[in-house]
Amino acid sequence: MPKAYWVARVSVSNEEQYPEYLQAGAPVYEKYGARFIVRGGRCEDLEGLNRPRNVIVEFKDFETAMAAYNSPEYQAARKLRNAFSDSDFMIVEGFDG
Repeated sequence: MPKAYWVARVSVSNEEQYPEYLQAGAPVYEKYGARFIVRGGRCEDLEGLNRPRNVIVEFKDFETAMAAYNSPEYQAARKLRNAFSDSDFMIVEGFDG
């Protein structure tokens, strides 16, 4: 079964309070066995619309990624993310080759 990934592109608008979102999300990542592949770091905009912060979080499968996103805990964290940043967010299934 292929792994799945949260892919988020983020523009943080409130640097002081954004850590509240990170702290609120931490229990979700632990509960659902998530692993950060990319979390911020250097980025070079080459094509299309981009944001300065990029995040990729790995889950064991698509269902687990969706369950984590839809969990009450993450939905509470999501409200903080939306208050402190603008973001594009998707869940993608990996290649099982």
